[in-house]
Amino acid sequence: MTRTVLLALDTSTEFCSVALLSASAVSVTSTVTTTSSDPLIWVRHEATGAVSSARLLPAIRELFDEAGLALSACDAIAFGSGPGSFTGLRTATGVAQGLAFGLDRPVVPVSTLLACAESARSRDPSAARVLVALDARMDEVYWADYAWDASQGEWRTVHPASLDAPGQVGLPDAPFTLAGNAAAVFGARLPARDAARVVDGEALPHAVPVAFAALRAFRAGRTVPADQAAPEYVRNKVAQTTVERLAAKAAQNAGVAAAPVSTESTESVNARPKTTRGEGTR
Repeated sequence: MTRTVLLALDTSTEFCSVALLSASAVSVTSTVTTTSSDPLIWVRHEATGAVSSARLLPAIRELFDEAGLALSACDAIAFGSGPGSFTGLRTATGVAQGLAFGLDRPVVPVSTLLACAESARSRDPSAARVLVALDARMDEVYWADYAWDASQGEWRTVHPASLDAPGQVGLPDAPFTLAGNAAAVFGARLPARDAARVVDGEALPHAVPVAFAALRAFRAGRTVPADQAAPEYVRNKVAQTTVERLAAKAAQNAGVAAAPVSTESTESVNARPKTTRGEGTR
């Protein structure tokens, strides 16, 4: 039986994340119902900091060797297209393009925010509405709102990837899971934290959910040629000016001073975020 072999990359964060997936024609295409036998998946997910570019190609080679597959067996290259670290997004895009050009294979860009929604649903199959919110630095949040369409077996984008202040992140009109690290970083400044039915701080960019989302896209024909693969930056600015940094700091201090003293306002942003359903391991 012919199998689909798909390579997925994500370097949008401080992790170098690579997954190699081999799926039969009848295998499931969701992380929720995955069994140990089909699809088969090999993974590297390593905290590399700013040196993902040096680790990415060796990690890819290791996975193909472990799987006993030749690089030419790959049917498509998927990558986390963003938003995220500008340098990391360029790294993943460039490697995906280079491999796709060399192999004459299509590319499947996958939003890193959608990958977080996929990750949240892998731990909680009832997570049919997922608001993803990631720390974008500069006192802002990358966010998007997704709804799982069970009849189509695919995510529907309710609100596309956006960049806003924590208090401006839109709330879904139905019970929702809040995925990503923004709740831990911004606390009560992110209203979605207290409005969510579940907060899943473990649902972060990772190559495995990228791979499963990409497998569905590949089978549906949603691919692009290598030369059309591009990062999704969302933010068009890398750094604040000195004036902007001082203004943001003053606004933050003013907000803290005005807020009543409570256990909520003094909680550590470094604390492990609460997950009220199914803790998962990678």
